[in-house]
Amino acid sequence: MVRTAQDDQLVPELATVFRAHGYDGASLALISEAVGLQKSSLYHRFPGGKAQMARAVLSAMLEQLRESLFADLHTADAGNVRERLDAVATGVGEFYDQGRRWCVLETMSLGGRLGPEGDRLLAELAAAWIAALAAAAQAAGVEPREARRRARDVLVELEGSLVLARVSDDPSAFRELIAEFPERLCR
Repeated sequence: MVRTAQDDQLVPELATVFRAHGYDGASLALISEAVGLQKSSLYHRFPGGKAQMARAVLSAMLEQLRESLFADLHTADAGNVRERLDAVATGVGEFYDQGRRWCVLETMSLGGRLGPEGDRLLAELAAAWIAALAAAAQAAGVEPREARRRARDVLVELEGSLVLARVSDDPSAFRELIAEFPERLCR
């Protein structure tokens, strides 16, 4: 499928639906209403149906994070890593609307219907988070194995805090984690 600028404009709207309803709950009727297109137009743009739409969302999210947050973490040197981590923490807070926007890793991994490509994208997204966080910790002087462990733990806490924010309607745990983000990686 050849993507057009209009298709790229659809992806953020698709992401909103998938975040709010998960893969299984994101019916074509909900998607169609959110993006303002008939189902036939959606299938024209995404012949692979909902699974292709979900993969487009995951691909776009991975690209966005690599170009912004992850790039900042990978380029952090020892002299400014804490400043960059503070900036990244702010960016993560904004990306998740201070804990009010649900996590795509959680909502899209439910149901297991994305196929091998979707599963690969989910795994790649998680691995990219861990690699970027670990790179920042290493730049701050943390030994590589410990840096990876801390990075994994921060991602687990981040994901868990977003789930807790969703089910309790209280994003305070997410906000606390964001405030402690640099310290948890570089202590």
